[in-house]
Amino acid sequence: MIKVMKFGGTSVGSERALRSLLSVVKGEEAKKALVVSAMSGVTNSLIGLMREEQGASDAFFDELLWKHTSAVRPLMSEEAMEDLESKLKVRIAGLRQAVDKYQEVSSRAIIHDTISSWGERLSSLMVASLLKSNGVDAIAMTSEEAGIVAVGAPGNGTADLEATSRNFKRSVLPQIQAGKTVVITGYYGSDTEGRPLTFGRGGSDYSGSVVGYALNADVLEIWTDVNGFMTADPRVVPEARTIKEMDYGEAAELAFFGAKVLHARTIEPARKKKILVKVKNTFEPLAEGTSIRDSKKNGECLLKSVAVKSDLAVVKVYSSEIVYNPGLVMHLLATVSENGSAAYAISTSLSTLAFAVPSSSAKTICERIRRSGEEIEKVTVKDNVSLICAVGDDLINRTGASAMVFHEAAEVGANIEMISEGASDVALNFVVPSEKANDVVRKLHSKFIGA
Repeated sequence: MIKVMKFGGTSVGSERALRSLLSVVKGEEAKKALVVSAMSGVTNSLIGLMREEQGASDAFFDELLWKHTSAVRPLMSEEAMEDLESKLKVRIAGLRQAVDKYQEVSSRAIIHDTISSWGERLSSLMVASLLKSNGVDAIAMTSEEAGIVAVGAPGNGTADLEATSRNFKRSVLPQIQAGKTVVITGYYGSDTEGRPLTFGRGGSDYSGSVVGYALNADVLEIWTDVNGFMTADPRVVPEARTIKEMDYGEAAELAFFGAKVLHARTIEPARKKKILVKVKNTFEPLAEGTSIRDSKKNGECLLKSVAVKSDLAVVKVYSSEIVYNPGLVMHLLATVSENGSAAYAISTSLSTLAFAVPSSSAKTICERIRRSGEEIEKVTVKDNVSLICAVGDDLINRTGASAMVFHEAAEVGANIEMISEGASDVALNFVVPSEKANDVVRKLHSKFIGA
């Protein structure tokens, strides 16, 4: 049995967290690989550093070294600490060089990914040294050393799963089979020229799934600071509870539409290999957490969870050519997604195409659409809306499911501004005014999920 254990930023971010991580890993008898995020706050500080034209001071690098040594010092021998400090200083010197280069060149996208991924290079050394000092035969590997191959644009890379798998057979798998615990950097891979390419914020979860795929792992554990997916945000619904088991599709929908438990892209590599995914709490390791697998059950409850994506706007494009000119629809989709803008829901009619997009992007998207051709007759924006994602087993085949959900929304006076239904078997997504969103969530939870 091979297990991949991914530890997030809060799970490696303090002495308390690292003490728990150590206990969890030492208590796991399976052959294993760890994937680690940067310590909490490190990636933000690295990205902030790149916004400062003057570069970094010595104090910045000294603080970085202190952060990675002070958290583990009480947990390691003096000799092991000296060895770790020496390795960290070498790696921080590499960061200095990358920062200097960033200040000197005009094309910064690739170097940006190099610098923003440096936190994982430091945390992987720290965690491997901690484990080794406490009797675990651990080694640290960067994504480059392991052979995680990435393609795509800087800041939004995607793993080449088959190329990565071939590399892992030579680099990582022999180490695991020999009994070593391999600690691998999350968040990024390397492009065809060997340059770091990050997977986007929160991408270390995705890295964990990629590693699981490449190793043909039996289990992928995502260790974080919550007990798993919940039936709703407990800040909105105090009686919300942890969901013990979910289908891959349900988890992906919730992750994408608001549940900040794991990165939405985490699910797909695991689904392809039917890897069991478990979401566990580093600070409550005995809690059951959430298990994610191919498990459609058609349970008694209509819904399993309700999530909200806030700070959205609905952009509507009017054109009599929409239904008659398929190329126009493709062009509009490309226009909306230009520069990485996200469309969280899409709806169409004879002469209208509507998109739910982040409020911060709506004005720019409208300007791009208006410049896109004479076929566009009108573009409107409705701000202050939120997208409700209602997730349940096989919703698409449940007669009257949509009617029942919309009836409850109407009961709290929420007008349905836009509907996205049928694309997913397990989710019904619809847009309501933001001031009514929490009322809708509470109403749906009370009616279809309960305490």
